[in-house]
Amino acid sequence: MRNGFQRVNCILHFIRGLLEILGLVLLLPLAVVLAYWGQMGDGWITATAFVVTAAISFSLGLLLRNKFKSDLLDTTGSMLMCALGWLFASALGALPFVIAVGTNYLDAYFEAMSGFTTTGITVFSGLDNMPRSILFWRSLMQWLGGIGILSFFLMVIFQSGGSHHMFGAESHKISSVRPAPGLFHTLRILWAIYAVFTVFAVVILAIEKMPIFDAVCHALTTLSTGGFSPHDSSIAFYRLTNHPNYRLIEYTLIFFMMLGGINFLVHYRVLTRDFKALWDNTEIRYWWRLIAGFTAIIIVDHLYKSGVFTALFRDGTAINFGEFERTFRHSLFQVVSIITSSGFVARDIGSDFFGALSKQLFLAMMVIGGCVGSTSGGFKILRIAILNRLLFRELLKLRISGRASSGVVIDKKIVPEDEVDRVAALFFTWMALLLVGGGITAICSNLGPWESFSGMFSAMGNIGPCYISVPDMIKINPVVKLTYIFGMLAGRLEILPVLLLFSRKAWK
Repeated sequence: MRNGFQRVNCILHFIRGLLEILGLVLLLPLAVVLAYWGQMGDGWITATAFVVTAAISFSLGLLLRNKFKSDLLDTTGSMLMCALGWLFASALGALPFVIAVGTNYLDAYFEAMSGFTTTGITVFSGLDNMPRSILFWRSLMQWLGGIGILSFFLMVIFQSGGSHHMFGAESHKISSVRPAPGLFHTLRILWAIYAVFTVFAVVILAIEKMPIFDAVCHALTTLSTGGFSPHDSSIAFYRLTNHPNYRLIEYTLIFFMMLGGINFLVHYRVLTRDFKALWDNTEIRYWWRLIAGFTAIIIVDHLYKSGVFTALFRDGTAINFGEFERTFRHSLFQVVSIITSSGFVARDIGSDFFGALSKQLFLAMMVIGGCVGSTSGGFKILRIAILNRLLFRELLKLRISGRASSGVVIDKKIVPEDEVDRVAALFFTWMALLLVGGGITAICSNLGPWESFSGMFSAMGNIGPCYISVPDMIKINPVVKLTYIFGMLAGRLEILPVLLLFSRKAWK
């Protein structure tokens, strides 16, 4: 019991620091309130919403500071603190929505969890007329959640004991390679790359004549592969309003979504002129092949569905270049958006533009996700590669001898059996949660099986688009919303820290 109290003491000690820093971050949207004072609903109400929430967060942190004073944290405690930290951050991050927009707390919490986990599922409508500060806060939550809110906390308070445990709990990676020795130096490099890419995105989008506020919001949510947009129609807004550079904007976002979906260690190597990093490991090769393969299949699926191939082979009618470019752009955009878990929409993935085959592939991409060490969600490409090699290893053993044994090899290195076991366990848990979540959605709603399962796929994969419309998501049963909140957190933290919350032994 004494050890259990010590663990809880440690957890609340670190939660204290997180709440204090979150209190300061909540003051940043005040700059937007001042910039748009008297416009789009920004004014005393929105200012009060952020000041009050910041005061609550900071006060709770000070209260915990005076009650709990421990600086040691083990691996189990770090996982518990990680899960609780995200729950607390979302609980406080929801308050500005309640105070300024008047939404109910469950919807506000859903939106905040979707923001911090960079999922991008939204239960808000009327975004085009919403206060700019609230839209900025939605984007800022996703930017902070991209690399991890605890990694941001650790970068600010890096002297804390047990920091390496917390970093591993929030962002467990198969490879422990770091760009620099020492946790603080690693975090500083990662956040520097992240920030510089974000600034570049803002500049390029502004050059393409996207309004500066939109450019900032989209840059924050593109690098974080979050997908929140200040417009109800997402990126399609610029096409629908005939923006002169909407094609360039879509290609720009494709590029920066790709940057967010790639392991940041690859970025570090490329920035230090090690260009072979773009092809010299198994995961990055799988990454390029999956994007190219999925895009090609969806292009063919659309051209076949639209009758272009029939006209080509029967009548000899040439494929119009403009039509092909449009198909290529929309297909590539949605493939990159979904496989990186970005969630931006250039065209509704449930529309007639995409055939039945494309829609099934989108579900597969939601599960696969991006690279480890990136801001994207999903099961991760490297784990898919490990499962693939595991399958071939078992087939090899059957062909050669039942007694033959060999390790799973990735990039000429044997993956430890403990890691292989972990990958298999995570995959089983992923499939189980998808099945349970889809079943709960089907039972508690009038949605069909296609829509029901796509919602949990979206939540677990931390990606916004699914086959449930925003109006239906807003009206969906609260039990389903709670299920998706659990799924978003489990998907973002790779399940284990969340499951530990329900283990009595973990708290002892």
